[in-house]
Amino acid sequence: MATPDFVRDLRQAIGGAPLWLSGVTAVVLRDDEVLLVRRADNGAWTPVTGIIDPGEEPADAAVREILEEADVVASVERLVWVHVLEPLTYDNGDQAQYLDLVFRCRWDSGVPFPADGENTEAAWFRLDALPELRGNHAERIRRAVAADVATDAHFEGGRSIRA
Repeated sequence: MATPDFVRDLRQAIGGAPLWLSGVTAVVLRDDEVLLVRRADNGAWTPVTGIIDPGEEPADAAVREILEEADVVASVERLVWVHVLEPLTYDNGDQAQYLDLVFRCRWDSGVPFPADGENTEAAWFRLDALPELRGNHAERIRRAVAADVATDAHFEGGRSIRA
């Protein structure tokens, strides 16, 4: 994932200390297929993900990331999951933790292509024939595909509430 300028600026001020960031996961659906990208940094297949820019609407960030990473135009249909990812440490020692907003998106146009250098491949996969997915990416897709499911949000204690 390319590091946004605002994150680089923050890192100059705080070094590698833990940084709380807001991100999006865009699960783009086309009939019985989902758009996945293969990350250049670790080779993992994932839905499109990215960091929300300061002041940017989260749904706009999802649409922007889809276009930037896969050269596909899509529309957000709904928010399907709000959750916190586990803390992580990057290879350079920087620490971060993400609030992830998962959006179900509808493909409008475009042929998937790894457009920005963050990914080596971009392709459609049948929902019943997904490649190996690390972490909770399969759960993000499952929640986006589920019909008429309310957005799930979590709070302290592991209990969930419906938003």
